Amino acid sequence: MRVHICAVGRLRQGPERDLYDDYLTRFDRTGRALALGPAQLIEVEDKKGGGMVAEAALLERAIPAGSLICVLDERGRVQSSPEFADMLGHWRDQGRQDVAFVIGGADGIAPSLRDRADAALSFGKMVWPHMLVRVMLAEQLYRAASILSGGPYHRV
Repeated sequence: MRVHICAVGRLRQGPERDLYDDYLTRFDRTGRALALGPAQLIEVEDKKGGGMVAEAALLERAIPAGSLICVLDERGRVQSSPEFADMLGHWRDQGRQDVAFVIGGADGIAPSLRDRADAALSFGKMVWPHMLVRVMLAEQLYRAASILSGGPYHRV
C-alpha cells in the first residue's frame, strides 16, 4: 500500500526535515516486507493567498485517484500507536493500493475536503504546527510498521 503525504507548504532544510527524512527512510525499509510503502511527500503551495479553499483545491489535485483519504485534523480521532498500526494494517488487508494523509496549512483543512475524507486523525487536543505534524506522522508510520513487524521500536 503506497503512502502519500499531501501537505500544504514546503518543508525546508533543517532539523524538522532531517527527522522527517530519517523516519520515512525507516518506514520504507521496515514497511517494504509488510506491503506498506513506499511513502512520498507531495507538497502544494497557494501562492495567490486564497486560504483554505484554495489550499483544498490544490490538495485534492495532489491526492492520487482512488486513494483512501485520511486528514490530519484536531477534530479527528485520537488513537494510540497500536490502534494506528491496526488501522494501517486493516486498510492494507482490505486491498487499498493508496492512502493519502492530508495535512492542511496554518488555518487547517477546508470543511469541503474534511467532509470528503474517509478518516480523520488527531495528534491530540493541542494544535500543532503543520510542519511539525509531518514529522510526527512520519514517526508514527515508522512506529506502526515496527509494531506490525513485531520489532522492538515500540515499547508499551
